[in-house]
Amino acid sequence: MLQRCLARPQIAAFIYVHAQFTSTRSNLLLRRTFSSTENRRQKENENNDENGINPPYPRRLSVAVVGAGPAGFYTTKYLTSSVLKRIQSTAAATGTGTATNAPFAWSGIDVDLIERLPTPYGLVRYGVAPDHPEVKNVENDFAALFNKQKDEDASCHDHQQQQLSSIAFYGNVEVGTQIPISKLQSWYDIVILAYGCQAADKRLNIPGEDTLEGVLSAREFVAWYNGHPEFQHIGPIVERCLWKQKDDNVTETSISPARVVVIGQGNVALDVARILAKGKPGLIDTDTPTSVLNVLRGGVSHVSVVGRRGHVQGAFTIKELRELTNLEKDGFNASFVVRKEELEMGMTESSVEELKGPGGRPRTRIDKLLQDTASQDKSTPDSDKSVEIRFLLNPTELVCNEGDSSHVGHVVCEKTRLEGDAGKQRPVGTGEMEELPADLVLVSIGYRGMPLEGMEGLDFFDSTSSTVINNHGKLPGENNLFVTGWIKRGPTGIIGTNIMDAKDTVNSVMKYIDSSKPMRRGEIQPQGRDALDQHLNFQGVKAVSWDNFLQIVSAEIDSSRLRSESQPREKFLTVSDMLKAASSS
Repeated sequence: MLQRCLARPQIAAFIYVHAQFTSTRSNLLLRRTFSSTENRRQKENENNDENGINPPYPRRLSVAVVGAGPAGFYTTKYLTSSVLKRIQSTAAATGTGTATNAPFAWSGIDVDLIERLPTPYGLVRYGVAPDHPEVKNVENDFAALFNKQKDEDASCHDHQQQQLSSIAFYGNVEVGTQIPISKLQSWYDIVILAYGCQAADKRLNIPGEDTLEGVLSAREFVAWYNGHPEFQHIGPIVERCLWKQKDDNVTETSISPARVVVIGQGNVALDVARILAKGKPGLIDTDTPTSVLNVLRGGVSHVSVVGRRGHVQGAFTIKELRELTNLEKDGFNASFVVRKEELEMGMTESSVEELKGPGGRPRTRIDKLLQDTASQDKSTPDSDKSVEIRFLLNPTELVCNEGDSSHVGHVVCEKTRLEGDAGKQRPVGTGEMEELPADLVLVSIGYRGMPLEGMEGLDFFDSTSSTVINNHGKLPGENNLFVTGWIKRGPTGIIGTNIMDAKDTVNSVMKYIDSSKPMRRGEIQPQGRDALDQHLNFQGVKAVSWDNFLQIVSAEIDSSRLRSESQPREKFLTVSDMLKAASSS
């Protein structure tokens, strides 16, 4: 089984990490029973006393990162690297070769990644489309942080020798409810919020949005088809929408007669349309849960992707668009349709100026691809399924099905035209209406961040932008709070966007620890990891360690769970099943 798993690049790195972990288990730095943070501090104090160093004295920097998604991992990586470089450079400057006598206030760094789910990686695991495995492979880069740590620890034969850095994972721990932010601030030198914007959605605020069944956010739908444990209730709703009538002749590859309307034209909207069109035949070799494939079956007969503005203003990239245009060519039995008249209506003088202006090259490529597609003869389509992208349509109301007043049946749209200067065009209603049949409506107009419990009344959260107020990642006031990722800048960009964002926050952290008053002997010191362990034990919270997570990974890739040799993994769909796998020996 191992040879077969190693042949799959998506999981080979996981197996390697797990093997490394098992072989060096007795030497793990993360093992609380061997060398706690307090023991390290005590030894540093003793060394300082022996060397006659007066306080303030060097000690290890303790950092709590709330959220183990891409933003949390990147920030951990670059902060650890920055601190170690300072330690090494100051040690070299003194000529001692060690960090003990260096003027830098810290002799090492301990980072604790705290995640409310038992599994790390955030949107990489639960947001990236399952047919984009090359994007999900960034998980291996994040896992390498722990892998590198284990390798370094294994090379330390002397138990008294300490690593300059350590990283620990605390899954299944929710900050705000199980741990107040104020406690983290008192335990740790630095607290970094990296919990993202996955708690809520931007709203259409139109009639029927809250009252009709069959209206979901794309966030909910994406989380469901990626196996998120908190969104498994979405499955039965989708199934009722796609397969309204019981039919004994329906097979696992039957095409649903349902019509789906996706409102919004970002990459998530196009991902959703593609997943619905592909269905089980196009996702069988991905990590899409089997239960999801059993609902999607052969895919959906018709998907409309609707936007208020023109194609030049669309928020999607050419990669996602090209995947839709290639559905038929790639053998997924789905055509792509765009209306030439809508492209022409959107090509205003301002739109032409936008294509010619700075940053217009990607939009020009998109324009060409859409124009070429619209010019093709689609009078006799050979496909049984279709994805149609519609422009200049503004949804104004969701109305019920004629035969079921509780379920959505149509999306009422007003046709729009563009007005305004280049870069500032806005859709204006024309008064002409159009109804789109809809058995399922997926709203994909953006995510909203929410404050953690305990942040209310602290003036740290901007409800307008749904982000934490900050200046280059530092929260206002005299505190040790920082922020990174979506909850810092808003839900924009790709996974790689978090790299520069993390570096920006890390730069602010480094300025803070350079300018802040070092802790002196006799003052109350943050207790970091030890205080967190004690609190979780007292509260009866079973945290999932990195070791435990690797046990979850091993169980998910076990051949007995997989539907084929090509499937990367079969995810656990409940927290209880994850915790059971995490605690297995």
